[in-house]
Amino acid sequence: MLFAGNKVNEVAPLKESAQPSNVVEPPTGAQKKPEPPAEKRRWQIFFTVPLATATALAVHWLASRQEPPGETHLYTYLLSGLLVVSIVAVALQSLWSSDWMRGACPLIAAAVLLLAGWEMATSGFRWLPMPYFPSPAAVLQSLVTDRDLLFDSTCHSLLLLLCGYALGVAVGLFSGVCIGWSRQVRYWGMPLLKIVGPIPATAWIPLAMVLSPSAMVSAMALIALAVWFPVTMLTASGVSNTRAAYLDVARTLGAGRAFLIFRVAIPAALPSIFIGLFMGLGASFLTLVVAETVGVKSGLGWYVSWAQGWAEYRKVYAALLIMAAFFSTIMTALFKVRDRVLVWQKGVIKW
Repeated sequence: MLFAGNKVNEVAPLKESAQPSNVVEPPTGAQKKPEPPAEKRRWQIFFTVPLATATALAVHWLASRQEPPGETHLYTYLLSGLLVVSIVAVALQSLWSSDWMRGACPLIAAAVLLLAGWEMATSGFRWLPMPYFPSPAAVLQSLVTDRDLLFDSTCHSLLLLLCGYALGVAVGLFSGVCIGWSRQVRYWGMPLLKIVGPIPATAWIPLAMVLSPSAMVSAMALIALAVWFPVTMLTASGVSNTRAAYLDVARTLGAGRAFLIFRVAIPAALPSIFIGLFMGLGASFLTLVVAETVGVKSGLGWYVSWAQGWAEYRKVYAALLIMAAFFSTIMTALFKVRDRVLVWQKGVIKW
């Protein structure tokens, strides 16, 4: 061949060009300082709670000079106990480390500093008018002195809420499945939902008080009505949007109507059903408080109305704290049920 005797010259790889002489390296002192190690940052996070608690205790010691001693000693004991517990927790971190504590320390410190700012604005500088804005020490004193009445009101509210919510969920699931599955029921049921559903449940209070012989029964019916609309709408939407392929496969295997509804359509609609349950739970909280302030003679809503009538705003704030813990606990329980049932959606929305 023509090029048989020629040798192919191998191209040697190019060497990296040397760094030009005009480039000046930064001096050693100008180099970026290394970040502190993770262990040091971890200890700094744990020290935020004792520092915040000590700050709140100092603010309370300065602000409590203008307050009666009987209203401030409980708050002093609370802050002192929190300070001791936080110091002990920091000391035990060398033996036992917890990721939960590491993540919760900044939130706890921020909450304690918020209490310090609250007391500074009320008892310290009197920026907020009394008695509409009491100090945290006064609210804590009301929590302790009225603990029996608050416990009784919480039990009545819990009973009323659970009964009304269970009734609304049961009726809402039944009507939602019927509307979502049957065209005939949807034809007659959707106009009723469009007319009655958007009306707030609290707007029916005058009519409920006239028709019902008992205030407890009327309040329970109002809560059920507030829960019924979102549960019905979301259940009907989930059932009607079930994939046709699931139903066709089940019919091919000989499934009947009951199997298609309870084993195919309802499980496929569970994500939408839980959204309706959460919406109904939020509506039930509002309806519960409003219904108790109107006709019921017990409960947290009644306690707030009663305390506001006597201008005992420290008791109003105490009831609001109980409501926050009460409602948040119920919402957390429902989220736990959702995470257990819908395992594949766990962690989408954390509570």
